[in-house]
Amino acid sequence: MSDEATNVQGSSRSTRGLARGLMGGLSRFLLGHGLFLVVLAGAVVTRWIAVRGFPSVLWFGDSNTYLEGALHFEPSPLRPGGYSIFLWLLKPFHSFLVVLAAQHAMGVLTGVMVYALVWRGIRAAWPRRGVWLPGLVASLLSVPVLYDAYQIQLEHMLVSDELFTFLLAAGVTAVLWKPRRMSWWVGALAGLLISSAAMVRSVGLPMLIVVLVCMLVMRSGWRAMAATVVAAVIPVALYMSWFHSAHGKYAITTTDRIWLYGRTADFARCDIIKPDPDVAILCRDHLTPVPGTAPAFQALWGDDSGFKKVPGWMYNPKANELAGEFAMAAITKQPGDYARVVVRDTFRSFEWERKPYPRKSTVEEYEFPVGASLRDDHALRAYPYGGKTAQARVVEPYGDWMRDYQDWAFVRGPYLGVLMAVGLLGVLVRVRRLGGEVLLPWSISLALLVVPAATADFDYRYVLPAIPFAALAAGLTFARRPRPAVAPPAAAEPSSPEPGELSDDSEPTENREKVGR
Repeated sequence: MSDEATNVQGSSRSTRGLARGLMGGLSRFLLGHGLFLVVLAGAVVTRWIAVRGFPSVLWFGDSNTYLEGALHFEPSPLRPGGYSIFLWLLKPFHSFLVVLAAQHAMGVLTGVMVYALVWRGIRAAWPRRGVWLPGLVASLLSVPVLYDAYQIQLEHMLVSDELFTFLLAAGVTAVLWKPRRMSWWVGALAGLLISSAAMVRSVGLPMLIVVLVCMLVMRSGWRAMAATVVAAVIPVALYMSWFHSAHGKYAITTTDRIWLYGRTADFARCDIIKPDPDVAILCRDHLTPVPGTAPAFQALWGDDSGFKKVPGWMYNPKANELAGEFAMAAITKQPGDYARVVVRDTFRSFEWERKPYPRKSTVEEYEFPVGASLRDDHALRAYPYGGKTAQARVVEPYGDWMRDYQDWAFVRGPYLGVLMAVGLLGVLVRVRRLGGEVLLPWSISLALLVVPAATADFDYRYVLPAIPFAALAAGLTFARRPRPAVAPPAAAEPSSPEPGELSDDSEPTENREKVGR
């Protein structure tokens, strides 16, 4: 056979081997991740239907503040302006379809991060169970994140929640990817992401503390922790400088104590706390409660709000000062009542039915609307940003499909409770390691439920960001490494031979056979 024929034959065998290798790799990939690819495709199609049915963003009470901040590139004194910066970055497209695409993409990517972390954990814990088991468990736990109809509707709204959840999830993913071998730059990345999330929603600041505590528990290393802290300062410093340039004060908002006052309006009794006369304008225990409206909502936004008596309303720094003094007096002199409302509103998250709280019209804003409920004035406000895409429309039958879907496809409170309970079990079985890797997502999920209840009020919108972290904690619970089987005592290994001596392995074969006989 000629050399040329030999080369051709060898090349053919090499090509066939490469093809078999590629097919084998593809088969293993599909076996391991095929189920999730189906789940992911369904989540994308569901969001595509939502965009077809509602071609523009849905409006909420906070939307105007965020939009004005993006149009004028100025931070609001009422709320952190990180979401306004996000809208400002997308402003050159002059299209709310771009905003919708970005927010829905972040929702999908959040589900992908949950899947990836759970898959890695299960795969490492059960390496001999085949490639299908990690994909099955991780896919099931990504479903609450990817298919919750209220989550999809929230991604469709002009509010900050989806950006906040995505940034926080990305930061947690960075920490959990290699928690015990974390490089300093990974810690810095986590600090940047979580601090940026705090500039989108102020509830993100306590999450940074949770992350640092959990990094200490997981022994991530002092370099990584130091890098996290240093990097976290950067977004805060930049934002406070921006705020100072607009309002003459280094701060994130000038209303942080006003929301806390709203929390205490539920129980505060001025005959107990005895506020000063200038603070007493915020007393509400002499007013008749408004049926169907939460006390906090009425205290802040109602016609009888005490802030209506302050010149400049909530924008006056004096209002924030009075609110803080009232709130601290109520908390310190009525600690039992404060604890009661915090516990009560935390457990609202686990109820089966969604109740009309803080008021019916607010809850209705969290549902895909019918055409008659759309308001033209929202489109007029949004036109300078989105042009013709600001027009609020409902396209049937896609809109009807999403409304029907939202009637049943969501994570009810008890289901969230099950995820939290499984995650808590994962923390408890790792008690010797203080909860291990499960502690971080579980603590984040719990904090996202408790902090709003302790500093503002309950809102169903505030529950949704907790779901990805509850699902992640539940998934990592099953990533506990099984105990190895008890092996018989190993035979003592021979000691190393002294120089000049022969080891057993170097002994001639015939001599070893004689010894054996």
